[in-house]
Amino acid sequence: MAYKITETCTACGTCFETCPSEAIVKGDARYSITPDKCIDCAACEASCPSKSIVQG
Repeated sequence: MAYKITETCTACGTCFETCPSEAIVKGDARYSITPDKCIDCAACEASCPSKSIVQG
């Protein structure tokens, strides 16, 4: 099950830098995760300072 980034994202970029599969992309207001690229490693979830990444 892929992860998703919630509305509490502060767009700090930490998850983007952490993702080994390049599944995270920058949007207008926050980042998002491309489900097809997500490998369910949870690196993004562990690195998110605002706890905005959850299993989706």
